[in-house]
Amino acid sequence: MAAPAGESDIVRFPSEDARMSPIVIHNGTVYLSGQVPDLTKLDESDIVAQTQQTLAKVDDLLAQAGSSKRRILSATIWIKDMADFAAMNKTWIEWLDPTCKPARACVQAPMAKPGILFEVMIIAAQNPTPASS
Repeated sequence: MAAPAGESDIVRFPSEDARMSPIVIHNGTVYLSGQVPDLTKLDESDIVAQTQQTLAKVDDLLAQAGSSKRRILSATIWIKDMADFAAMNKTWIEWLDPTCKPARACVQAPMAKPGILFEVMIIAAQNPTPASS
């Protein structure tokens, strides 16, 4: 991935979306854009399935960036309805490594598309690079 002039220390992963990059890396910190479920594959009323599918996307994107859920520093979660908080939170806890809990916020918010119930934005550290011998 070639960086624009003057931005050689920033890596922006390509995307078909003209608005954003799914992953940006700077100084060993990974920034994921807001991740939402693929509604073509899910029931629009199932917060658990939406959360599971979205967190699987997060796993994949972090792996592409040389990181993992164990390296998450911060998570910002938006849910459409706080009535879904307990079910979403249970799903989050089941996914999360209990020894590597990140800083986290969760708020209720209107979503960009009517069927979306869950969105998450992640900041993580890249995996350390092995020392040269």
